[in-house]
Amino acid sequence: MKVGVLALQGAFREHRVMLEQCGVEAVEIRKPEELDSVAGLIIPGGESTTIGKMLVDWGLMEKIKSRAAEGMAIYGTCAGMIVLAKDIIGSNQPRLGLMDIKVRRNATGRQRESFEADLQVPEFGSEPVRAVFIRAPYIENVGPEVKVLAWVDKHAVVARQGRLLATSFHPELTCDDRIHKYFIAMIDGQV
Repeated sequence: MKVGVLALQGAFREHRVMLEQCGVEAVEIRKPEELDSVAGLIIPGGESTTIGKMLVDWGLMEKIKSRAAEGMAIYGTCAGMIVLAKDIIGSNQPRLGLMDIKVRRNATGRQRESFEADLQVPEFGSEPVRAVFIRAPYIENVGPEVKVLAWVDKHAVVARQGRLLATSFHPELTCDDRIHKYFIAMIDGQV
């Protein structure tokens, strides 16, 4: 299996390493035609406005939407979650708009308010998931097809809609590969 990691900005190298540790081939995606060879795509954290603009400028926006319509699985972390969202509170920035969620950018505050937390996410196993929140967004509202998988302080931080997965935090910055394994299982149709 080959999984792409959008490599325009943000923590794409860490996601690539995590995927390789999970036993799949990981490729960095910078051009629309590179999406043709992957079964799934991770959109990493970084700066969502920059990622959105680069998706447009580099011709990736429509290609990702097309591949998603064909059934390609997509996982967005932090800024990647924002880019996946249909609605971004207080912003009209470019976005894929594929996931029926409303998100608030920088909901956890500035850089100095970044934090780590242990989350119970039954879909990822019985052990808590260590979540690294860096200027993280929260999901403020979800559509009827979206299942919230984890919460922090009454805010949704992990959600799934069909073949779309989103987390407010950065699992690639920990040693825990369960979320990446879950995404790989999504691609395979096992979960």
